[in-house]
Amino acid sequence: MISVVHATESIGLDAGRWLAVLRIGLGLWWLESWRHKNKKAWFSEGSGIAWAQSVADKHKWAFVRNGFNKVVSPRPKLMAYVVVYSELAIGLGVTLGFLTPIALAGGIGLNILYFVLMIKDWAEQGQNSMMALIAVVCLFAQANQSFSVDQALHLFGA
Repeated sequence: MISVVHATESIGLDAGRWLAVLRIGLGLWWLESWRHKNKKAWFSEGSGIAWAQSVADKHKWAFVRNGFNKVVSPRPKLMAYVVVYSELAIGLGVTLGFLTPIALAGGIGLNILYFVLMIKDWAEQGQNSMMALIAVVCLFAQANQSFSVDQALHLFGA
């Protein structure tokens, strides 16, 4: 069910445009996650997946260890590219507002995977939970209605 709320007052921009600013900020956060990764170490040396393997090996939940060993471990190079370029795709989609609901859903999924894998690393949990929360708000508030390619192309009701 879609509802329209007109009771919100804001300073400077209307509520829909503030949501777009929040969406763009989230997209830039994803782009920074992509930018700061050492691509040579991830792709040539396998550092990212090796680190994740060490986390999965010690994980308290067997389904995480088993899932990692069945899906990620047999194909570390491919999975390194999947992780790194998923962050780039999500960042571009959310920042530009292109295929926004798909990009936001992908971001929520990746944050959940990160959250489950790193359940003991509370420093990372704050980032993952905040990014997921912002993505959920942007998804259900339809933050692609302003400042977006979706709006320009009239995609997803924008």
